[in-house]
Amino acid sequence: MSGETVGKMSLSVINGLDREQFITALGSVFEHSPWVAEAAWPGRPYSSFGALHEAMMDVVRRSPKDRLIAFLRAHPDLGTRLAVTPYSASEQAGAGLDRLTAEEYETFTNLNKAYVERFGFPFILAVKGKGKKEILEAMRMRSNHDAERELAEAIAQISRITGFRLADLLADE
Repeated sequence: MSGETVGKMSLSVINGLDREQFITALGSVFEHSPWVAEAAWPGRPYSSFGALHEAMMDVVRRSPKDRLIAFLRAHPDLGTRLAVTPYSASEQAGAGLDRLTAEEYETFTNLNKAYVERFGFPFILAVKGKGKKEILEAMRMRSNHDAERELAEAIAQISRITGFRLADLLADE
């Protein structure tokens, strides 16, 4: 899906990649953030898909707050009509966000804007398996969170999103 890799790769192949190959193969899993894969590379070999994913999430969680906020800001608004990464385009299309009516688009735009004004980063949700109504409900509910709770929730959602992306990329051993 990244456009940089072809087909699924086994964990043993991933573990055997040199630094540049590893970054090329996994760098797009975290939205516009190949530095996550770069920082996880020295931890190879990974014993499992879960260990690889957890190591990459640890890179995110250990990031200084300014880098973490910049990382979150690299994510697109849900329902945007602007260009997004192939991963995001596919995920949003699966949730019907590429087929919003004018009224739905305006609702998403207004909620996204209010959310960014409140928290300083876009609303992030693992949309796989969700529909437009469920996504809107989540946006409305989470807009009432305090900043600390919402930061934690955004990171938890990124963990879900990237878990799905890695599962799509990696072949079973």
